[in-house]
Amino acid sequence: QVQLVESGGGLVQAGGSLRLSCVPSGRALSMSAMGWFRQAPGKEREFVAAINWRGGSTNYTDSVKGRFTISRDNAENTVNLQMNSLKQEDTAVYYCAAGSPLSVVVAGKPDYWGPGTQVTVSS
Repeated sequence: QVQLVESGGGLVQAGGSLRLSCVPSGRALSMSAMGWFRQAPGKEREFVAAINWRGGSTNYTDSVKGRFTISRDNAENTVNLQMNSLKQEDTAVYYCAAGSPLSVVVAGKPDYWGPGTQVTVSS
């Protein structure tokens, strides 16, 4: 049984930064692609970013390119999402996801989901 646990969410002013982390428990997921999704109130869950298991390939949705960076440390079994220049429209619950291969995660069909962490960007 694998569980994904997100942390790092919170309240930040527009233009600020937050760093989300995701740690799998139960077993290491070093061979899995990892990703982040988000769901704003009244909207469907959408893809944000993903990284392959080696960490050499990443994928971002257009609205976060240049502002968000996904990274992973397989030795620490952690995936991070550094979010800079945050905008009010980034407000959402952010979910960590894991699966294989990368394309499956990007398509929104991972094997595992975390419970989510709230990110609120104020004006």
